[in-house]
Amino acid sequence: VQLQASGGGLVQAGGSLRLSCAASGRTFSSYDMGWFRQAPGKEREFVAAISWSAGTTYYSDSVKGRFTIARDNAKNTVYLQMNSLKPEDTAVYYCAAGRIVKSGWFRPGSYDYWGQGTLVTVSS
Repeated sequence: VQLQASGGGLVQAGGSLRLSCAASGRTFSSYDMGWFRQAPGKEREFVAAISWSAGTTYYSDSVKGRFTIARDNAKNTVYLQMNSLKPEDTAVYYCAAGRIVKSGWFRPGSYDYWGQGTLVTVSS
């Protein structure tokens, strides 16, 4: 699976962005998908995840209520709608694919494939 993230950019605090992650390959619909982010000087952190069937979603506490993850298996694409953005959301955002077991949703090591990242900058 190859992943291509897009949709990042510069936005003012309170604004919105929608990230997209396009996947190649016919097996996209069998993978659980996640979004992670990494700010300068910080470790990569979990943002949101969605199961292969879209029946289950997870969010970090820091984005819950502001971000929404969704997927369209017919288009081989996963989305991250980001509303009410804050300066602390500034980071490179990565999409990832894996077959997650148990509580591995939040760990980068649980995912097998990664996109190249897209930069989100939120100005105050």
